[in-house]
Amino acid sequence: MNTDIYQSPLSERYASKEMQYIFSQDMKFRTWRKLWIALAETEKELGLSITDEQIEELKAHAEDINYDVAKAREKEVRHDVMSHVYAYGVQCPKAKGIIHLGATSCYVGDNTDIIVMTEALKLVRKKLVNVIAALADFAGKYKDQPTLAFTHFQPAQPTTVGKRATLWLQEFSMDLEDLNYVLSTMKLLGSKGTTGTQASFLELFDGDQEKIDRIDPMIARKMGFKECYPVSGQTYSRKVDTRVMNVLAGIAASAHKMSNDIRLLQHLKEVEEPFEKSQIGSSAMAYKRNPMRSERIASLSRYVMIDALNPAITSATQWFERTLDDSANKRLSIPEGFLAVDGILDLCINVADGLVVYPKVIEKHMLSELPFMATENIMMDAVKAGGDRQELHEKIRELSMEAGRTVKAEGKDNNLLELIAADPAFNLSLEELQKSMEPSRYIGRAREQTEAFLRNVIQPILEENKELLGVKAVINV
Repeated sequence: MNTDIYQSPLSERYASKEMQYIFSQDMKFRTWRKLWIALAETEKELGLSITDEQIEELKAHAEDINYDVAKAREKEVRHDVMSHVYAYGVQCPKAKGIIHLGATSCYVGDNTDIIVMTEALKLVRKKLVNVIAALADFAGKYKDQPTLAFTHFQPAQPTTVGKRATLWLQEFSMDLEDLNYVLSTMKLLGSKGTTGTQASFLELFDGDQEKIDRIDPMIARKMGFKECYPVSGQTYSRKVDTRVMNVLAGIAASAHKMSNDIRLLQHLKEVEEPFEKSQIGSSAMAYKRNPMRSERIASLSRYVMIDALNPAITSATQWFERTLDDSANKRLSIPEGFLAVDGILDLCINVADGLVVYPKVIEKHMLSELPFMATENIMMDAVKAGGDRQELHEKIRELSMEAGRTVKAEGKDNNLLELIAADPAFNLSLEELQKSMEPSRYIGRAREQTEAFLRNVIQPILEENKELLGVKAVINV
């Protein structure tokens, strides 16, 4: 470990080794070489004077990159692509003359960016599906557990713990829809030359339009893609980066919302994120159990949401067929967005899989507010017993205000039931009123909605993606 230079926290603390490899130098430059092989094979198959021996030589050195040669050459020529063309040629003397034939730098640079982002999206998809699976288990387990719902963070009509989790689940499932769509539209740049006109190939193939039309589809198939973008300047449209980062920002927003809810619930001592046996919550206050995982989710999520502005602005400010003010920004914004989302999803899997629920605390909070929420039912029972609905409504309003003052001004327990029982207009005993304080009577269709959502929406997703399930997140710190 180098301690005397800056190290990105995304690599040191948050992102998985798997995601880090996707954005590694090895992945990048090995992909460059695969693209050069695909180009040479395509040109040979379309009739250019390229031999099987040259192709085999290129394949023999596709993985063993001579970084030292490339680095030394780049110091001389100040061009990364030509440095690696040179280094590959040193290893492949018979093929060096046909490496990168007819292509421009963006042939390897941009196609590799698309390939890398596609692989990264697949990993994000895998982890997102596992977040959905963990939350589905949680929602199913607690679908019947009544709990106070909140509007404006003020106690409102009860829901269930499981139903609340479906709100998180629904947003993540929407993110999966967006991700699947963007993945399905990813295309290679292909090989279109310096301004996208394929002029160099017109020269190479003596104006044979039919052969030139076949170049991009052949390269795409060799690289595992269905097709290439039909038109481009020198680069693929930077709108692609915007679409990709917007998917990541959407996931980050969903994760942030969930993490906020968990942090608030942990304050209420109703739900708690995983807390390890030897974990320290505070350097000063030894008793504390801070929601540090949820806080980290929120922190990284804000970074990703803001990072999505980078490709949007880059896309908007490209001039004509290409400018190079995208390059330095892309090298930072795209990898870091993916590394951060990777860390976020690992945290989400870990938290969702280990959430602890405290039913007794939930019940205590529920019962302290339930008399207010039960007033409509109480009023209906009193009407059935012969009372006047309008008169009873006014009396309940007055008694509720009095009970509220008792709770807030005097710090005493909610005494609304006692006040109602003492009022002869209601003709209900305290015992009868207390029987009506069963929380499950007030959760509406929360359980049924949860069951239907899990059955009709989430289970098909999990069944369709069952080969992706089973991810266990590793949290480094």
